[in-house]
Amino acid sequence: MDKLRRHMLIGGAIAGAGFGVNVFAAPEYPVRPVKVIIPYPPGGPTDIVGRIVCTQLSEIFKQPFSIENKPGASGMIGADMVAKAAPDGYTILINVSGQIVNPFLYKTVPHDPLKDFAPITNLASTAIELVVSSNSPAKTVKELIEMCKAEPGKYSFASSSNGTPGHLMGELFKSLAKIDVTHVPYKGSAPALTDVIGGQVAFMFDSMPSSIGLVTAGKLRSLGVTSQKRLEALPNVPTFAEVGLAPVNRMAYYGLLGPAGMSKEAIDKIHAGVQKVLQDPAVRKRIEDTGSLIVGNTPDQFAAEIKAEYEIYKDVVSKQNLNLN
Repeated sequence: MDKLRRHMLIGGAIAGAGFGVNVFAAPEYPVRPVKVIIPYPPGGPTDIVGRIVCTQLSEIFKQPFSIENKPGASGMIGADMVAKAAPDGYTILINVSGQIVNPFLYKTVPHDPLKDFAPITNLASTAIELVVSSNSPAKTVKELIEMCKAEPGKYSFASSSNGTPGHLMGELFKSLAKIDVTHVPYKGSAPALTDVIGGQVAFMFDSMPSSIGLVTAGKLRSLGVTSQKRLEALPNVPTFAEVGLAPVNRMAYYGLLGPAGMSKEAIDKIHAGVQKVLQDPAVRKRIEDTGSLIVGNTPDQFAAEIKAEYEIYKDVVSKQNLNLN
């Protein structure tokens, strides 16, 4: 090493030590755009909640939190992109709780929903509502069950995809009501709801953000909600406990996750940003108007929530004998 270069290196080290600065420290996160993967098409409930939050995160961090919709394979395509991404905080995921169901439904899943992701926070939880076309003869849950029982095998129900909470709630409802109906999976909530409105399928269990606007617009009729109590947004719609189907009462969550191994610094920064977003009254109203409940829990709390849901859905799939292979 020549003398000049050696002196420069030594001088730089001394200068760094003298001012308390590590010249080799990584720049503060985030210093470039963050890619946010949503494994479902635009316009679905996960997309709606995700865009509300990411728009505000972009303003807080002065870096784009850009959503990319990567639908397919029951959400596994988009989720796997994040599971296999560099754990640097620049590729993260917003996904519905149905992500944890896939290992019980398929023989081959490209990632482990518990081990391959770093939980950041549950943005919001939402009830799922049972909807029918506004032209449907069924005006109550009881009437829908009677309609399906009168003509076994004639009717079908839609879901946004295999393995989603709406799919599982539909299967559970089918079992408890003892009705013979066929499940029809779609590539997202929007096309499924279009066919419910048109009467091509008899009913659908859908997360509130994507369907409540169609209910208030009079295109769909809501027969029941999967919450513990009636919702302010739909005060005249009963819970499933009220109609004798309490096991159907399950909320879905919209979770923010990164790849396993993501740094605590990045996790904490994003979590703090989300906390600020969710404290904004305007943001809270927009999310709550979708029929969702603000959560914003800690990474540890969210990890415990994921594990609990994993065990619950494992039991549901086993009891319903569901298998999509």
